[in-house]
Amino acid sequence: MENIMERFKTSETRALARVISLLENQDPSHENILKELFYLTGQAYVLGFTGSPGAGKSSLVDQVVKTLRSAGQTVGIIAVDPSSPFTGGALLGDRIRMQDHALDKGVFIRSMSTRGSLGGLAKATKEVVKAMDAFGFDWVIIETVGVGQAELDIMHVADTTVVVLTPGAGDAIQTIKAGIMEIADIFAVNKCDLPGADKVVAEVQIMLDQQSSHEGWRPPVVPVSCLNGQGVNNLVGDIQKHRAYLLDHNILHSKRSERMRAETLDITIHKWQQQIFTQLKLPDRVNELLDRVTAREMDPYSASNKILEHLKSEKQGNNC
Repeated sequence: MENIMERFKTSETRALARVISLLENQDPSHENILKELFYLTGQAYVLGFTGSPGAGKSSLVDQVVKTLRSAGQTVGIIAVDPSSPFTGGALLGDRIRMQDHALDKGVFIRSMSTRGSLGGLAKATKEVVKAMDAFGFDWVIIETVGVGQAELDIMHVADTTVVVLTPGAGDAIQTIKAGIMEIADIFAVNKCDLPGADKVVAEVQIMLDQQSSHEGWRPPVVPVSCLNGQGVNNLVGDIQKHRAYLLDHNILHSKRSERMRAETLDITIHKWQQQIFTQLKLPDRVNELLDRVTAREMDPYSASNKILEHLKSEKQGNNC
């Protein structure tokens, strides 16, 4: 593992790919890797693209990356694809749509399968973002699997979230149902060369007029076309404006600080759960308390307090 991290720190792309694989597969060394990565993170800007399946997210990401690369910016891309409920495999076809960047050393594309995870992202997405950030990319772009009514995890990872809509797909109405209005920092109406695009733009603008929950930032609605590149420069310009807005109002620092606090608590809760599950394998106090609950000799709340007391005493005993 030390050899891999040494190569990683010298910007070796193969080492980055290997580190990501270790994180995805929950290798025993993954926690130590994340500890090292933490002190190297915080420089990349994380950009999320979400929207319904078939909205053209991959093609739009491809166009945005071209614009960023023309400005000399380096980009790491995480493309999340749905996995088969039968085999667990995924097509991972986003690389095909972004093949123009295959030989570009300033672009690294990692396709990921959801592996059954809900929320539009794979479970390891946050960890892979850290790896790309630590590697030194200027931008980390995440393309979700295709957002639905409950797939809003991208808002907890990305600094700027672009919601991609298309004409003729009922997306404008879907935004109300799915709550996407609350997570979008920018709306991109893709395939604007098709009939009905102007109507989608107008409908979203009307809905934006009816709500004001974006901390003073009104999400722009940008018509774009991946076919001829129309509006892509405008989209990248609005992304840069949103980034500047977050920095000028100290919102970016606050958002990232809150995420780090939440992540630390999530890790703590997970470790507590691991301790409890470990105790369940032992014929000791925890199982006795659970047996008393099932026998209706004790209520679950009292038993829970007793379990916490027991774990605390066990921890203190181990520290002595």
